[in-house]
Amino acid sequence: VQLVESGGGLVQAGGSLRLSCATSGFSFGGYWMYWVRQAPGKGLEWLSSIYTSADLSSHADSVKGRFTMSRDNAKSTVFLQMNSLKPEDTGVYYCAAARTFSPSNNWAQYQYRGQGTQVTVSS
Repeated sequence: VQLVESGGGLVQAGGSLRLSCATSGFSFGGYWMYWVRQAPGKGLEWLSSIYTSADLSSHADSVKGRFTMSRDNAKSTVFLQMNSLKPEDTGVYYCAAARTFSPSNNWAQYQYRGQGTQVTVSS
């Protein structure tokens, strides 16, 4: 099983980034996919979830209206479009997978996870 995030980097406040997570080794279509992040010195924070389509997606209040999660089932890839970025969005962003809808700030709820990609938002 592999989940490989990409697209992170350094951006100024108000800017945008698009993260990607390419997956392999499991039945992508049967899994809920998630984006979570860990800010420096803080715990894990759930951000977004999606199942088979955008109609089955949800976002945390902290990113609602700014972040949009999507997935390409043909390519077994998920994306996170991040707009209007703020310095408090700085952190390591991870994609994760679970069989059930279980948005959580606990790694134990996810069956698979990637290694993460760093996002730094400067003020």
